[in-house]
Amino acid sequence: MVRKPVVSTISSGGYLQGNVNGKLPSLGGKEPPGQEKVVLKKKITLLRGISIIIGTIIGAGIFISPKGVLQNTGSVGMSLIIWTVCGVLSLFGALSYAELGTSIKKSGGHYIYILEVFGPLPAFVRVWVELLIIRPAATAVISLAFGRYLLEPLFIQCEIPELAIKLITAVGITVVMVLNSMSVSWSARIQIFLTFCKLTAILIIIVPGVMQLIKGQTQHFKDAFSGRDASIMGLPLAFYYGMYAYAGWFYLNFVTEEVENPEKTIPLAICISMAIVTTGYVLTNVAYFTTISAEELLLSNAVAVTFSERLLGNFSLAVPIFVALSCFGSMNGGVFAVSRLFYVASREGHLPEILSMIHVRKHTPLPAVIVLHPLTMIMLFSGDLYSLLNFLSFARWLFIGLAVAGLIYLRYKRPDMHRPFKVPLFIPALFSFTCLFMVALSLYSDPFSTGIGFIITLTGVPAYYLFIIWDKKPKWFRRMTGKAFTQFQDLVRDGIVENSSMCI
Repeated sequence: MVRKPVVSTISSGGYLQGNVNGKLPSLGGKEPPGQEKVVLKKKITLLRGISIIIGTIIGAGIFISPKGVLQNTGSVGMSLIIWTVCGVLSLFGALSYAELGTSIKKSGGHYIYILEVFGPLPAFVRVWVELLIIRPAATAVISLAFGRYLLEPLFIQCEIPELAIKLITAVGITVVMVLNSMSVSWSARIQIFLTFCKLTAILIIIVPGVMQLIKGQTQHFKDAFSGRDASIMGLPLAFYYGMYAYAGWFYLNFVTEEVENPEKTIPLAICISMAIVTTGYVLTNVAYFTTISAEELLLSNAVAVTFSERLLGNFSLAVPIFVALSCFGSMNGGVFAVSRLFYVASREGHLPEILSMIHVRKHTPLPAVIVLHPLTMIMLFSGDLYSLLNFLSFARWLFIGLAVAGLIYLRYKRPDMHRPFKVPLFIPALFSFTCLFMVALSLYSDPFSTGIGFIITLTGVPAYYLFIIWDKKPKWFRRMTGKAFTQFQDLVRDGIVENSSMCI
């Protein structure tokens, strides 16, 4: 049982208002004159779409994940194969999402596709895990990388204090949240700038690496497949590290309703972005091995910094700054996209109604952005975030695999569905099979971590029946939730809209 879709607004005076079936509520019993439905504007062009995908994919992953891939594959050659395979698989997944995004023209990504194919319960479980754990933890982890790399040039000779990292990280998270609350256009423009910074950081590594190859520095590629053999236990973890670095190709589908001409823009943006990222990632890993041996790479906590110190001299100080900007871009792109997922889930009745409200002048899903801030801060100052992400990595790829499997189901269930972009069936079949197979294999290779993730995911089932299905809730429960809604509404109205410099 799901509520009717709700679209809501924040009035120009700063008040939160519900908007059911496109009609604004009356003020004092009268319809507001000249008011029209407030929606998120179509401001995502092709260039902005490419910047969202590239800007979200290229974060800390390519500068950190090579160690995890090499550790779990055992050889240079096998690690390069994993990086290439993960790039091809990500392209297959992205192409499948291009078909889904042009056929189902709703924002929300994985959530909306699972809702359309498998129904409300699996969709609710997906957004439940995303809201409570995955997105706050992922944002906190990439933010910690931002803080560490930003402070790196200031602490060359000594260890960076953990408190300093967390404080600068908290500032970075807050800036991202404010930016996404203020303006879609400014958030997108900054994302374009940060995307160029990311590509610059990649080129700073690739160009010297190519020059090393020209000079004949290929000693680390000799006997590339010698070393420890890859085991069936290690391959799923290597796959996760590689796919984590490529993760982000699906974020444009979270904002489908804001994309100009989505039938052309989404497939084109995905193809261009994935070609650039895959080529850049493979060449970056090749560049690393022109200067750093496999043994040295495994001992490094920041591969890009180790590489730059070897080859770039004093200019190596610029690398941490570019990596920090790269991380900031991933933070910005992730919050921009995932806030739309919460907005859509609220509109469908799976999250509190307030999260489907749009600011009437800024046209941003303000409450959906704000709700991420305290959850992310909790994750930031809690335990081992990297372990937490390992617990839940399987959940992300489980639901993405299910969403792509849903594409195959729709081909047979709804053959007459309008599909402006259509991929060969083997592409979604191979991608979904690989995701689900690796998820199953990870339960065997790391039963403790994935078991905890599985249990956390299952908590979404009783939550669904408690919050969505159960209509006869006691009065004290209704009063408590109503009071929380009112307080959050007052916070948005008084603390942010009316009394803040954000209101221009």
